Amino acid sequence: MTAMVVGSMVGAGVFQLPARFATQTGVYGALIAWSIAGLGMLTLALVFQSLANRKPNLDNGVYVYAREGFGVYPGFLSAVGFWASACAGNAFYWVLIMTTVSQLFPELEPWLGQGDTWIAFAISTVAVWGFYFLIRRGVKEAAGINFIVTVAKLVPLALFLVLVIFFVRWDVFAANLTGGYDLPGGDSLFLQVQGTMLITVFVFLGIEGASVYSRHAKRRKDVGKATVLGFLAVLALFASISILSYGILPRDELATLPQPSVGSVLEAAVGPWGGAFIRVGLIISVLGAYLAWQLLAADVVYAAAKDNDLPHQFARLNSHDVPVNAVLWTSILVTAILFAVQFVHNALDFTLDLTAALALAPYALASAYAVKIAITRDGYDGERPGVRTRELVIAIISTAYTLFLMWAAGYIFLFLACLLLAPATVLYVFARREQRAKTFTLPGLVTFIVIVVFAVIGIVLLATGAVQI
Repeated sequence: MTAMVVGSMVGAGVFQLPARFATQTGVYGALIAWSIAGLGMLTLALVFQSLANRKPNLDNGVYVYAREGFGVYPGFLSAVGFWASACAGNAFYWVLIMTTVSQLFPELEPWLGQGDTWIAFAISTVAVWGFYFLIRRGVKEAAGINFIVTVAKLVPLALFLVLVIFFVRWDVFAANLTGGYDLPGGDSLFLQVQGTMLITVFVFLGIEGASVYSRHAKRRKDVGKATVLGFLAVLALFASISILSYGILPRDELATLPQPSVGSVLEAAVGPWGGAFIRVGLIISVLGAYLAWQLLAADVVYAAAKDNDLPHQFARLNSHDVPVNAVLWTSILVTAILFAVQFVHNALDFTLDLTAALALAPYALASAYAVKIAITRDGYDGERPGVRTRELVIAIISTAYTLFLMWAAGYIFLFLACLLLAPATVLYVFARREQRAKTFTLPGLVTFIVIVVFAVIGIVLLATGAVQI
């Protein structure tokens, strides 16, 4: 079971860690960042485990906790936010594939760039819609594909750790300790750590999936043990990759490495074959993972429509038992994001950060719901008082952590989220009219007004050039 948890948590984001961390901080900041992420994400994993145990009937995804705890409109916002996060993650996959191919074949770099050229957009778009037609014909995940994906991502990472540790230059490592906070004009350690928060969120996306494996456990206590052990193993992997890389190259060189920087670091250590091995494994794993994430994104929309939070047309199944409209609109949004990244400064970082930022509100609402049921003792009948107190403390820490992450992400992503959620609310209105139900409660209406105001502010700031993405 521990292996299943590890496999569900390790994704493509880990291959970006060396350069992303080096652009923000040094060894000290990395250690602090992973300590914060370790505590915060562990509490979040335990929150999802607790919710799975206390509310086993709420099994339609992360968003359903927001709906159950805080009302229909917050549930809708959580569903759309989580769906958009998954779609942004799928766009990230194609940008990453394009930039990885250009690293494998340098002669293609003028055409593919860093995944941000129009040729890269055209190829990615064809691939997105190719997968769409495969999925609508009933192609789904298979155990064989999952096995290939797992091997393709874990074997290169294991090789990276085994080889890099023998090539660490301790003088270089020592020079990278502070990240420049001790130099005039350098960022403080706090600002350095803040700058790493979104990448730590991204690499742990899917952490809610650990609770899914509770159904495979023979004993309930096995679930908690597997969650903790699996999480600690993944945390050790992520932290080791980040920190060992500081011993291969000076921080300024590490920060400018092309992505996927794990491949670039291994190439600097052992030669071109190391980088090629990492990049080939990455492409194989990402192509397999894309299918799973596309199905996940469509399932969020389908489940929300089944719960009457989206119009019924999103729940329509075709003859292959595929929610065809959910898959269609998921593919449309992925394509739209791929189009948008042609106009941003760094396509790979933008899609990564957007994916992480959009997932934060659903995570925060789920954590807050765990606080609510612990306080009201909902689902704790016959449970020892100490258990409820422990889970309440964990839920409070998780809520505080996710709110801190929302602040650390910055106001730009708040405005971008509102730019998505404000027009998407039209779907909520249609769904409520289908149910002949009241559109907004007073708190829901206030929330909608705030979202619209933030969306307008975002449009003004982008139009005037006051902020750039």
